[in-house]
Amino acid sequence: MARRIVTLPGDGIGPEIMTSALAVLDKVGSFAFDERVFGGAAIDAHGTALTDDVLEACRSADAVLLAAVGGPKWDTTDPNAPRPEQGLLGLRKSLGLYANLRPVRPIPALYDASPLRREVIEGTSLLVVRELTGGLYFGPRGRDADSAFDTCVYSVGEVERIARVAFDAAEARVTSVDKANVIETSRLWREVVTNVHSSEYPNIRLEHMLVDNAAMQLVANPRHFDVIVAENMFGDILSDEAAMLTGSIGLLPSASLGAAGDPGLFEPVHGSAPDIAGTGAANPLAMLLSAAMMLRHGLSLPDEAAAVESAVDRALESGLRTADLGGSATTAEATRAVLANL
Repeated sequence: MARRIVTLPGDGIGPEIMTSALAVLDKVGSFAFDERVFGGAAIDAHGTALTDDVLEACRSADAVLLAAVGGPKWDTTDPNAPRPEQGLLGLRKSLGLYANLRPVRPIPALYDASPLRREVIEGTSLLVVRELTGGLYFGPRGRDADSAFDTCVYSVGEVERIARVAFDAAEARVTSVDKANVIETSRLWREVVTNVHSSEYPNIRLEHMLVDNAAMQLVANPRHFDVIVAENMFGDILSDEAAMLTGSIGLLPSASLGAAGDPGLFEPVHGSAPDIAGTGAANPLAMLLSAAMMLRHGLSLPDEAAAVESAVDRALESGLRTADLGGSATTAEATRAVLANL
């Protein structure tokens, strides 16, 4: 039976890059795609970013593939107004997707596209593991006439499970990022990660690094890192910073995973880029690499995943450059270049 994949094209360039991903997936396997309305498009159609029907479809799927959500059309400071991002947060929470994996591997053909010098980024290969369902993004919040508050909350169990994901993924070292010199939840984070390391993963090196220093080291010495594990907001910021090591955020995929056997969510790191939506200029490569992560982590098809990743590398080595990489290739041309290398 064909694996069932719920596809969420979303907003902005989302439908365009989703078309690219489906073309590539059709070439490496047989899948049943179930397209659903999500994000801003769902707000327009149903008044909410995530309907109950879409959530149920995602729960029963083998994997969920998301393109992008959001845009200025739905930007508002009204706390009662629906926002596209609420759909994404709700989906992560409802599916129990607590671990976000963002690999960062600058491609040799694009070393000179990075804002950092070649000798700084050469040989970098790191993974950011971001806790996804706790912290400021999900804690109690509120506002009155002249103040607002957001609460950062973490439990021992939440920190333990994300620490295990990081240690399991590491080859040699885990860098745990916190702000333990100031924030109480960071002190708990550091204590729990240390306990998990000493009791379960003594053969993996562990270092603790304050988040401000980690931000500096990511651009000063990225080769230092193997796996970075961080709470929700710190991981969000650091993974976007790390994305620029590759030269473009248009190259970064991600996977959001929960308990074994539950469907994962796979999406590019970049946003919906409404300024170029409909122009055919979007870089689809992060979307294609997200599909590869889905093949590997969501559908247990590592050979097919490696084929897609290799095809992307070879297309870039052969000179493929979209506008964000200093070239002129369209979305369709980039897709054809990858397909030609599969």
